[in-house]
Amino acid sequence: MGGQTRMPKVQERVKEIFGKEPHKGVNPDEVVAVGAAIQGGVLGGDVKDVLLLDVNPLSLGIETLGGVFTKIIERNTTIPTKKSQVFSTAEDNQSAVTIRIFQGERPMAADNKLLGNFDLTGIPAAPRGLPQIEVSFDLDANGILHVGAKDKATGKEQTIRITSSSGLSEDDIKRMIREAEEHESEDKKRQGLVEAKNRADSLAYSTEKTLKEYGDKVDAATRAGIENALADLKDAMKGDDAELIDRKCEALTTASHKLAEVMYAASAAEGAEGCGGSCGGQPGDDNVMDAEFEEVKH
Repeated sequence: MGGQTRMPKVQERVKEIFGKEPHKGVNPDEVVAVGAAIQGGVLGGDVKDVLLLDVNPLSLGIETLGGVFTKIIERNTTIPTKKSQVFSTAEDNQSAVTIRIFQGERPMAADNKLLGNFDLTGIPAAPRGLPQIEVSFDLDANGILHVGAKDKATGKEQTIRITSSSGLSEDDIKRMIREAEEHESEDKKRQGLVEAKNRADSLAYSTEKTLKEYGDKVDAATRAGIENALADLKDAMKGDDAELIDRKCEALTTASHKLAEVMYAASAAEGAEGCGGSCGGQPGDDNVMDAEFEEVKH
């Protein structure tokens, strides 16, 4: 191993390329053996004063709504590592989700390498966006990837073990990175269109739901304006103009302002009745904490 570095012709070629004499003070056979021995000691727990860092060569993630590649473990992350994100359903009463695992750097899942997939079933019927499904990626020091999906409400969980996450050659990795760079501009446009449609779909869904519940609380002209703006947005979603879709989203949001006022007024009235005028919480209460979690439509 490394014997070719001793060949005079190889040494001459290296000198021509880099313009200086190659360093010959290291025995390549010994270096490889010593490095392997140290790494074995680190993994076995016998060596504790030496830290050897390896990294994930390509990003790992899953396919989400619209075919988007959502990264869970970014490229060049030190391994071993464990990451997780919370996702949700894309349809009402969706009882199962398919987790498709990909490796690569392109923003659309189909342009990356599919590593495996599995289904998580038995999700209780609920409106879209309500279930919380935690997807975890655990990449160990040997490059073996463990992926799990757990429904937080029921505790049901499915897992998969992928041994080929680091099976690409160095040339394959370089090629995939190069392709991501070459297609960056067009990929951004495709991703932007998908994200615009996802936002529009979410807005249309929430508007229809609110209109169904509170539509009789606004005048006929306001309701007609909302319905027309909603129809315009749905028409725009059939095309591939991201800017038009965003404009129609803004128009629907503006048209729905009155409906939102009615909804919040009704919620405030219900809250006041429940408190009976004697609720203890005051604005700015020190016990109130902000909390957020990342939710990606699946």
